[in-house]
Amino acid sequence: MPKAVVTFVRSVDKLNTVVGIFSMYLVFMMIAILLYEPIARNLFGISSIWAVEMAQFTMAAYYLLGGGFSMILKGHVRMDLLYGRWSEKKKAKVDAITSMFLIFYLVFLLIGAYSSIEYAVMYGQKNRSAWAPYMAPIKIIMGTGVLLMLLQSIATFFKDIAKARGEKL
Repeated sequence: MPKAVVTFVRSVDKLNTVVGIFSMYLVFMMIAILLYEPIARNLFGISSIWAVEMAQFTMAAYYLLGGGFSMILKGHVRMDLLYGRWSEKKKAKVDAITSMFLIFYLVFLLIGAYSSIEYAVMYGQKNRSAWAPYMAPIKIIMGTGVLLMLLQSIATFFKDIAKARGEKL
């Protein structure tokens, strides 16, 4: 593989590993938010309208930012009817083909995310809830997650091509 491809794959793997490890800790933030609401309401009589919605935003950030890291760990679900019996090279060839479908899908998802982010920023879009938070921050996080997943899909595609050729990347 060309040196630029190797550098790209290593950089994307490192970036998604750092972001993925950070996003793992978002679960604790979500738990803290969800614990705050009943404790504040029952002990201090303070009711908050933002807690559940903020926990939902935190959970969305958790799974979208962790998607690329999950690909590195091979944590995504795959159907194993025939796959488990194949050789490593055949698995790599099939994975490279299916990666192209994923990349195609993620490109369109990223285009939609960009359009949604642009709209939210331009018009100051707010959620239709009692709290009415601005939607731009969570949409930017969601778009970033899709971008990181796309980059990791491309890196995985290159890894599969290398493995199919019998090379180590």
